[in-house]
Amino acid sequence: MAVHKGSEGLIKVGSATVAEVRSYSLEESADVVEKTAMGDSSRSYLSTLTQFTASVDVFFDETDTAQTALSIGSTVTLEVYPEGASNGDTYYNGSAIVTGFTRSASFDGLVEASVTLQGSGGLTTSTA
Repeated sequence: MAVHKGSEGLIKVGSATVAEVRSYSLEESADVVEKTAMGDSSRSYLSTLTQFTASVDVFFDETDTAQTALSIGSTVTLEVYPEGASNGDTYYNGSAIVTGFTRSASFDGLVEASVTLQGSGGLTTSTA
């Protein structure tokens, strides 16, 4: 069984690696419809449409081209590499729309940003 440290991961927007990533999440989900008929003794369902969402938390860097590409409303090609980008590593990619970009800071910390994305189309599993 393979396990990976979070520090191995990276995020790309197009071909540019996002700098200063602190954490990320990538969620896939599927809608279901009920197909239970009269006479059935238990409910049955079928999977229909799938979707994905993502969020990326970074130390804010206005000079990073990947971070600046994550502007509200823009559509980007998102690539999530949970185990790094070495030859043979698995990653996930798809088109996504930037739906939120929050900047925050405290007096004793660094300026951070949190980006939310809504997938548009399917999420593909690939190998580096």
